[in-house]
Amino acid sequence: MKIKKFAAILAAACLLAGTMTGCENAITIDGEGEAAGEHVGSGAIGLSVSTQNNPFFVSLVEGAQAKADEDGVELVVVDAGDDTAKQASDVEDLISRNVSVLIVNPVDSDAVAPAVQNAVSQGIKVISVDRVVNGVDVDCQIASDNVAGAKMATEYLIEQIGEGAKVAEIQGTTGASATIDRGEGFHEAADGVMDIVSSQTANFDRAEGMTVMENMLQSDGGIQGVFAHNDEMALGAVEAIAASGKDIKVVGFDATDDAVAAVEEGRMLATVAQKPELMGETAVETAEKLIAGEEVEQSMPVEVELITK
Repeated sequence: MKIKKFAAILAAACLLAGTMTGCENAITIDGEGEAAGEHVGSGAIGLSVSTQNNPFFVSLVEGAQAKADEDGVELVVVDAGDDTAKQASDVEDLISRNVSVLIVNPVDSDAVAPAVQNAVSQGIKVISVDRVVNGVDVDCQIASDNVAGAKMATEYLIEQIGEGAKVAEIQGTTGASATIDRGEGFHEAADGVMDIVSSQTANFDRAEGMTVMENMLQSDGGIQGVFAHNDEMALGAVEAIAASGKDIKVVGFDATDDAVAAVEEGRMLATVAQKPELMGETAVETAEKLIAGEEVEQSMPVEVELITK
């Protein structure tokens, strides 16, 4: 009660002085009668997604939007188009819109950090989804275990083509935490066991995946297996392999509809299933809890599984 009386007196003093600006947020009282300086914001949730030119992230946004619509929450979605500078600008724009929670799916886990840190410094709650934000203490991280998924996929590839076989790695966007983690999982399983003849980036893009695979085959026609950091690149590799007439086993990551169909048809060996819709839904649900002042887990792993024929 003493705290409440003090807050009331302080508020009255600010009104008389005509300087409520200086007292704003300083006298917010929670249900237990404790002073709190939490950022309230507009009540809206901002979602900065790395790209909408990828089925996985389209599904993630759809899951988030469906949850927001169901709960009557405003969700502002901005698409970085795989451009780090645009994503930084997008995040700053969401800050200026006074969102209550920022959900960010980084293009580059390092490049987005300054903008996200700015949001944190202004009291905005932050959730990272699918990829981490390096060097920033966010409120919650929601992601699949990319290391475990990549290791599982690579071990299955080894089972199918044998130890010592020539393999290639098609990497995602340089600097993205998914690229780093999936590369780590691949190398945990393959180093010292397989003959890794090439590792090149294709930026999580199908067309680039096809071009990279074509170049790899020109450099070494003896490749027997490929691990791609996502299904879009894997599917591009499958196209290049089909044109070459070679029998090369390809595993991907994400279990997009096209990839699952390719596995069922025998054109791809396997893919790792994530649940992007669930990620998006969980991110919005967690954001709502943060807005309500509830405690949330700092890390929320989403299970993965291997999809084979």
